[in-house]
Amino acid sequence: MRLVWAAAVLVVLAACTSKKQPPVAVHSSLADSADQVMYGRSFNLTDQGLMRAQLVFDTAFFFDDNTRIELSKVNMTFFTVTGAKDAVLTSQHGTYNSRTSAMVARKNVVVVSEDGRRLTTPELLYSQQLNQISSDSAFVLTEPNRRLEGVGFRSDPDMKNIRILKGATGIVRGISTEPTPAGSTPTAASSTPTAPPRR
Repeated sequence: MRLVWAAAVLVVLAACTSKKQPPVAVHSSLADSADQVMYGRSFNLTDQGLMRAQLVFDTAFFFDDNTRIELSKVNMTFFTVTGAKDAVLTSQHGTYNSRTSAMVARKNVVVVSEDGRRLTTPELLYSQQLNQISSDSAFVLTEPNRRLEGVGFRSDPDMKNIRILKGATGIVRGISTEPTPAGSTPTAASSTPTAPPRR
């Protein structure tokens, strides 16, 4: 009888210890020092009354009298002067500065234009005043008939005109290019693909 009783006690104890613990909310250290915290909101970024971009985020932490905003899960849509959708930027994190009207996107940054260009880079700066995206980091730009790589670039948000700062390499319709030597003039690239040379 004692053996049966001991086995029953062990079963009850095992059932008690196997219960799932309640989930613990993920806490960001930014929330402790932020002036304000917002969740799941969006901002329209305008220039002289024209909407140039819409910034959507999962979480925003406001600092420095609400002039610096630390963002998570960033989604930014760019628009042309006529209001047409131009390109979409996504990143894991970002920092928007309302004094300079600029945002730095960080970690897994991807920009995709409406006509199929796709740029990836670890970090990217968007200047609202210049309506320009830029980076000093390594990047890869792909489109249906071209692939470009380099370190650093300056471009309009839809990447039709991109200026590569150094180390430019790429493939255009099967033609490979050599890296840009250090100290040489940066490469300016247009979105119009280069035709293969005639033989």
